[in-house]
Amino acid sequence: MNKIYIYLIIVSGLLFSCTSSELVENWKNPDIDTFEAQKVLVIGITPDESARKVFEKKLTNELKKSGVSAVRSLDYFKSSFTTSPKSEKEMMALESQLIENGFDAILLSKVLGVEDKVSVVKAYRNLDKTFDSFRDDYYENQDIYYDEDYYEEYQIFHAESSLYCICPDKERELIWKGSIDITEPENTKKAISDYVKVLVWALKGQQLLIIEELTNEDIDI
Repeated sequence: MNKIYIYLIIVSGLLFSCTSSELVENWKNPDIDTFEAQKVLVIGITPDESARKVFEKKLTNELKKSGVSAVRSLDYFKSSFTTSPKSEKEMMALESQLIENGFDAILLSKVLGVEDKVSVVKAYRNLDKTFDSFRDDYYENQDIYYDEDYYEEYQIFHAESSLYCICPDKERELIWKGSIDITEPENTKKAISDYVKVLVWALKGQQLLIIEELTNEDIDI
């Protein structure tokens, strides 16, 4: 276990014990130490468009504060893009278009289910189900856009964020994913704000997108 991962485990409880979101578990591609993207597309998959707007705006702003070039999917996709399911062929075309437009990474976030509604959860803590590419992940989960009752009565949201590389000269692969629990989903603004804080903190700790050197003093606490 590397020092960065130990650091994440030690301080997670201290930093986020008072927030509505908690990093439950995360996985990082063992072949990648650090990853800096030139341009990142931020996507939030949810049937609640207002929540999607708030989430994507909040996350892109936080990434920009750390020097990351980030674009909301709401600003990139045409308004009709999410109104109908996309085929795998259309997803492949989208990836090619993103590369042509200078994107080399996608940060995809989605709500997967809830603890007290296990019988109807689509993919509870879905870390065992790994998508090797953004195309597959989006294709398998895009139906969330159209189900307005997908998590209407949920008490604790189980969400997941995944970072994909779509670099033209490399394999289009999963770099990192994290499972984050949201314990106060009824307070949308607070839940989104806390989720983004946890997500950005986790990316920093894993040296992804936001590259920060951790000193011995940082780790030895």
